Amino acid sequence: QVQLVESGGGLVQAGGSLRLSCASSRSIFIFKAMGWYRQAPGKQRELVATITSGGTTRYADSVKGRFTISRDNAKNTVYLQMNSLKPEDTAVYYCNAAATVSDYWGQGTQVTVSS
Repeated sequence: QVQLVESGGGLVQAGGSLRLSCASSRSIFIFKAMGWYRQAPGKQRELVATITSGGTTRYADSVKGRFTISRDNAKNTVYLQMNSLKPEDTAVYYCNAAATVSDYWGQGTQVTVSS
């Protein structure tokens, strides 16, 4: 079993920054990719950013140029640096780890951006 624990969410003013962390209970080398998704009230969960085991990254158009996903293999942790935050970034952010046969999710961390 794999546990993913997110941290770093909170309340920030528009234009501010936050860094989310996702710590895995197992080596992140076993996952094909890891990523961040978000879900705003009344909306479907959407992809924010992913990073493969080889380091290839992908971003939603809405966050390109503002968010950066990275990984620290030694710490089994994936990060999401969020800059120039907007009120529309307000959501619960979830960490995802994609293995060959299963996907794993964290419990989510709330990010609220005030205008």
